[in-house]
Amino acid sequence: MLRGTAKGFRIAIGLFGRRNVGKSSLLNALTRQKVSIVSPVAGTTTDPVEKPMELQPLGPVLFLDTAGIDDVGALGLERIERTQQILARVEIAVLIAEAGMWGEYEEKLLAQIRARAIPTLIVLNKIDLQPPSDAQRRLLTQEDLQYIEVSAATGAGLDALRAMLAKLAPERAANPAVILRDLVGPNELAVLVTPIDREAPKGRIKQLQVQTIRDLLDGEAACVVVKETGLAHVLDNLKTPPKIVVTDAQVFDAVARITPEDIPLTAFSILFARLKGDLVAQTRATLTIDALHPGDQVLIAEACAHHPIEDDIGRVKIPHWLEEHADGPLQFTTVQGRDLPKDLSCFKLAIHCGACLWTPHEMRERIRHCHSHGLPITNYGLAIAHLHNILERALAPFPEALAAYCEERERLQAAARQPQEALVEP
Repeated sequence: MLRGTAKGFRIAIGLFGRRNVGKSSLLNALTRQKVSIVSPVAGTTTDPVEKPMELQPLGPVLFLDTAGIDDVGALGLERIERTQQILARVEIAVLIAEAGMWGEYEEKLLAQIRARAIPTLIVLNKIDLQPPSDAQRRLLTQEDLQYIEVSAATGAGLDALRAMLAKLAPERAANPAVILRDLVGPNELAVLVTPIDREAPKGRIKQLQVQTIRDLLDGEAACVVVKETGLAHVLDNLKTPPKIVVTDAQVFDAVARITPEDIPLTAFSILFARLKGDLVAQTRATLTIDALHPGDQVLIAEACAHHPIEDDIGRVKIPHWLEEHADGPLQFTTVQGRDLPKDLSCFKLAIHCGACLWTPHEMRERIRHCHSHGLPITNYGLAIAHLHNILERALAPFPEALAAYCEERERLQAAARQPQEALVEP
């Protein structure tokens, strides 16, 4: 049974600061639980600690307690690198400093947070031991920084801190993202094609499918959930055609053959490219598939860790279809979780899963990171639809992405014609 809100729907809040400024103590005080180990010895927190909870009045959040940014030694440098990776995940940054202390470490971290345009709150902790200096208060005020004075030990200022975090929350906290209910209205029907994936835990279906079902129910819509083997029977027995058929991308081709052309069709992972990523940019990147040649390197990225099976979608099926399309062997690198190769320059294309367990911020940060290295990044569903020549149909429910696809295709076709035209005598 699923318990609580999935991490991908929680607001990620990162706690940053020097060693022993009270990050872990503050997390324990906010959660009213002993989540992180607290010790007078600096550097007790070695790896980021995650704590999902309900934080009123904000709602479901995920706190990320990090190692001190002034950690030392070789291991300390690794901890600092892990802390930097957390910046790509958080939607609110809480920079904690001791009352009366502000210096180079805080300024450097604040600059990195600002460079990512992350809403930031400064917390001056341990006011039970020492109040902030007038100079510290003036500095924060002059830099137009939001700050609050608290004591994790006594609880002073914690209620005000919770209220300030709620004000900094991204818009999606008040307006939950829509997966499908903007396309399927109240009392309308969607058919969801969900093969039983052997990689899913026993008795469960994929998170993309679970979240889509819940979204339809929230919109007062109905859905029929069926395996691909039962789709034809369901469609034949419906009195009214469904508003849309949504399929697992692995069976896109078979479902497209069964589903009548007048019924809109797309994939769960394409819905999640719209929800979590940048559907237009990822659609444009999909056409890079046509430029792949034998020997090119392709990065396959999965957001979560799972034990691969013999016909794994990311390790077997997509590579097979890509090599057929490229007329020769390609080189594949597969990564799981949040780590990417440091050098992305060798890759021609990145293909990402639906990122159902990530927040939109985290997925968009990954897209931004790939783009900053000149690496086009697309999505499992988009890539599979293109490889089976049904991408235009799969994008029909999303006019902006369809227009981008047609525009990019025409641009590439025009560019391919230019060298040939130059050879023609005037």
